[in-house]
Amino acid sequence: MAGPSGKPDPTAAPKLRLDKWLWQARFCKSRSLAAALIEAGSVRVNGTRITRPGRDVTPGDTLTFPQGNRIRVIRVLALGLRRGPAPEAQALYLDLEPDASAPDPLE
Repeated sequence: MAGPSGKPDPTAAPKLRLDKWLWQARFCKSRSLAAALIEAGSVRVNGTRITRPGRDVTPGDTLTFPQGNRIRVIRVLALGLRRGPAPEAQALYLDLEPDASAPDPLE
């Protein structure tokens, strides 16, 4: 991010557009689908409903959004440089949902 002098500010936190991050992390097949999901008000960042696809996300943010028939809760670990293969995309986030395939300890 450039400061007032036009030079990069080394103290600025790295940021990436929310729609681009969702696409790079392979939660959406295209940026336009990611933008539509956000504009519909279906995405929350740190508990706040977001309707602007250009909203910046940073590592440490928690995202909540629907995917298929479930609600995803994830923490952003890193910002991607490209939309790479699935293992690279999975390194961008931590899934905060309990594992559905794990046996229930109360049963």
